Amino acid sequence: MDTQSLQAFLAVADSGSFSRAAEQLHLTQPAVSKRIATLEDQIGARLFDRIGRRVTLTEAGRVLLPRARQILVMVDDSRRALTNLEGQVAGSLTLATSHHIGLHRLPPLLKAYTEAHPEVRMDLRFLDSELAYQGVLDGELEIAVVTLAPHPDPQLVVVPVWQDRMCFVCAHDHPLAGHGRLTLHELCAFDAVLPGPLTFTRTLIESRFAAAGLTLPVALATNYLETLKMMTAIGLGWSLLPERMVIGELHELDVEHPTIYRSLGYLVHRSRTLSNAARAMLSLLEEARDTASRGG
Repeated sequence: MDTQSLQAFLAVADSGSFSRAAEQLHLTQPAVSKRIATLEDQIGARLFDRIGRRVTLTEAGRVLLPRARQILVMVDDSRRALTNLEGQVAGSLTLATSHHIGLHRLPPLLKAYTEAHPEVRMDLRFLDSELAYQGVLDGELEIAVVTLAPHPDPQLVVVPVWQDRMCFVCAHDHPLAGHGRLTLHELCAFDAVLPGPLTFTRTLIESRFAAAGLTLPVALATNYLETLKMMTAIGLGWSLLPERMVIGELHELDVEHPTIYRSLGYLVHRSRTLSNAARAMLSLLEEARDTASRGG
């Protein structure tokens, strides 16, 4: 099996379309079809069923899929290991981050990195933290700098870099702004605007309210914190947002509850050989670790 045929197979399997796979690989559709046909000849089995416009994996395709991913990760891993022997910090670095971290935490590090290592081609992807976790697990991403999961996968090396103090906030003209010290129970009498239900941040918030026997009164949800800030500022509800986003712009509520922090940091796969480009980025992230994340 050649790697080009396996790449074409994965592209079709992931996109569910020969035409979309061709676009991703910058090939013509007949070229993709030829690579799949070659692979099918090599293994002696059909990999896709084509019914109308739908493309679905056959049983043989489903068996091959995880193995194809493993083979390509191993090939890439071997290439990185050999390139690392040269000692150069060059090539490409595939790094994912969330929109919030990309806007508020990473810019100084990225600037310093690109100035120090101009030979590296940065493939920067903005993803929800949960998708970035999966990308590192699948071998598609070398590093992710994201909100850390409460219970990370043991296959990952997870390192906290920053601690975000989360603030209960509302608009300056919201009814809650006129209250003094509030309990969580009193807060639940008003609508909230919060991150989506499947996000790590939402899970953190829900756990605190559930521990008090309360259900969050969520009126609106979005994964983009900048959008949450806007919705809070126009009075659609109270929210819980990182301190550095809200100073002076929103009213911080005085809530009877221990301060809530969320951990932001980086993760890499334990079994992956990191490129010199990735190691250089990790060095910068280690230098950026704040006192709280170090346990100091």
